[in-house]
Amino acid sequence: MLILPLIPSRIRFQTPASSDSAVIPSLDGLRAISILIVLVSHAGYGSVVPGGLGVTIFFFLSGYLITTLLMDEYDRSGQIDIKKFYLRRAFRLFPPLVVTLVIAYSLVQLGLLSGGISWAGVLAQLLYFANYYGLFFDPGSTTAAGTGILWSLAVEEHFYMIYPALMAGLLVLGLSRQRIVLSLATACLAVLAWRMYLAGLPTFQPERTYYSSDTRVDSIIFGCLLALAANPRDEKPDSSNPFLRPMSAALLAAAAIVIMITIVWRDVYFRETLRYSLQGLALIPIFYFAIKCAAYFPFTLLNHSWVVKIGVYSYAIYLMHYIVINVIEKSFPLVATVKPLLVLVTFAISMLYAAILDIFVDNYFRRLRKKFR
Repeated sequence: MLILPLIPSRIRFQTPASSDSAVIPSLDGLRAISILIVLVSHAGYGSVVPGGLGVTIFFFLSGYLITTLLMDEYDRSGQIDIKKFYLRRAFRLFPPLVVTLVIAYSLVQLGLLSGGISWAGVLAQLLYFANYYGLFFDPGSTTAAGTGILWSLAVEEHFYMIYPALMAGLLVLGLSRQRIVLSLATACLAVLAWRMYLAGLPTFQPERTYYSSDTRVDSIIFGCLLALAANPRDEKPDSSNPFLRPMSAALLAAAAIVIMITIVWRDVYFRETLRYSLQGLALIPIFYFAIKCAAYFPFTLLNHSWVVKIGVYSYAIYLMHYIVINVIEKSFPLVATVKPLLVLVTFAISMLYAAILDIFVDNYFRRLRKKFR
């Protein structure tokens, strides 16, 4: 089961040098590609479309973006306001989640969606415990079908329960960015070692490392490392296409090859240990050049207005798309048998839902979030 980790819908921030809103180029486009990968994978193409890669991309993007925002705040004000961070995040993530869960469990009650209804299941999803609840307490019989994908939201929130306070503490102690980078890189190695240990146990199940926060947070940390060590947002945009420069082209080619290897290599031990680490490393140059060289093909495609719109709506699309697929499979099985049609219908309904949510829910809470910047 795949999922999109959750990040703020509009990739906007205050730059250290200016009070005007700015947009990090290509991030909405990267998020649009990721949500389409996951949606297509869930709609029946999981054997050929690497939906798991979409998960890793979203984790990486989240770590990069949140770290950029936190460091902007620290450079601007000399501190990180933890309370405001959590308020902004709650106002962004929680209202759409509540609306979606109300719809999902109403559909279960009406018999249009499979699954069950239980206080334990709903509370686990609302309190960001969905991943461990599914692993150790219930595999899905007490929750609405299509909502099990909330496991990755739990992974992110578990990380962000600690990370902002940790960053604030390290900065107050006077640690340089280089030392913070070294500490985070060490954490990535520790998570990899933990996965290798678990995967070597006789009773190991791949779900243990795929869904758990303690085995997946390094995918977020790799994004944090890019933001701290070589943030392309802080550099001047390139004046030439990176594919025309031998070193840059070789780095991007190597990253693409590594990504392809992690997709085609099917060994279970590799996939549940090194795969996540290699994908995280490969995404560093891809994100770097996608942001710094946004004016050059193929990165220009990431900034097309329709691609950006899909990226802006990706959180709501994520929340609804798998519910839509499950409703169609249960109530309209003929549509579900035609995979291209299932993809198109799911995408259309999810986009419509995202647009409605944006107007009637997100619009209000966006204004509220501005008070806590």
